Amino acid sequence: MIGLQLFSVPKLLEKDFRGGMKMLSQIGFKELEFYGPFPFSTDAAKAWWDKVTPSLGFSGSGYFGHSADEVRSILNENDLSAPSTHTDLDTMRNRMPQLGEAGRQIGFKYIGLPSIPEPLRKTLDDYKKMADEFNKIGEQAKKEGLKFTYHNHGYGLQEMDGQIPLNIILDRTDPGLVFFEMDIYWTTAGGADPVAYLEKYRNRYHLMHVKDMKEKVKFSGDGGNSAQWIELFPYMTAAGDGVLDLRSIITKGKTAGVKHFFVEQDMVANPEVALKRSYDYIKSL
Repeated sequence: MIGLQLFSVPKLLEKDFRGGMKMLSQIGFKELEFYGPFPFSTDAAKAWWDKVTPSLGFSGSGYFGHSADEVRSILNENDLSAPSTHTDLDTMRNRMPQLGEAGRQIGFKYIGLPSIPEPLRKTLDDYKKMADEFNKIGEQAKKEGLKFTYHNHGYGLQEMDGQIPLNIILDRTDPGLVFFEMDIYWTTAGGADPVAYLEKYRNRYHLMHVKDMKEKVKFSGDGGNSAQWIELFPYMTAAGDGVLDLRSIITKGKTAGVKHFFVEQDMVANPEVALKRSYDYIKSL
């Protein structure tokens, strides 16, 4: 089934959550991936979100002002499910029981960390410590019936003191406790090959963000901060309209253990048109 990461349509959902869900269902999407912060998220997570939203032009996230029961009802009305959500490290550290309860209410099984906070990934030792903490978070998530996933951005894909930081995370974490979500756009912008990672680390990637590039671009730096991510937003395009070999990537993903494919086109303009193009193209594959 083809899903959608809701960060693709935040302004639409902030304005009309119920209508937005109906539109996504009519396009053909069956699965959704939410993003936080949520009502139960930590104060630190909410404060960080409040800092970044002025530059984004919206503030809606989580349940978009609805209760968990209302969200589940709206999903059911539109034949939608939500197997995955993004949250943040502080909430995972301090609100795992609440994440478990939310999972049971909404239906998601995967809780994804969209990025490692910048101060916690300065050195190889930082990455090793993070990998060890991922194992602990994965263990706590498992007790709640959840699966912890890590979603890559651009950082960690280039050599640091002779090693690739992302490989350290993949090699140092327990395959039964820590799962991965490949963002093929950020992987490419970071100078790595999505197919090579899927092949080398078979069955580690359970989720994938599918998006396309108008032309091959790389980060201006190491891909390590939101400013570098946002400056590449304009190069995103509907799946099949760009230069990425989505057929090879998706085919490899299916044989390498990816279970959920989420279209993501961050804050896309004209979602009715662009997301329909992505959905139709991926379905054709």
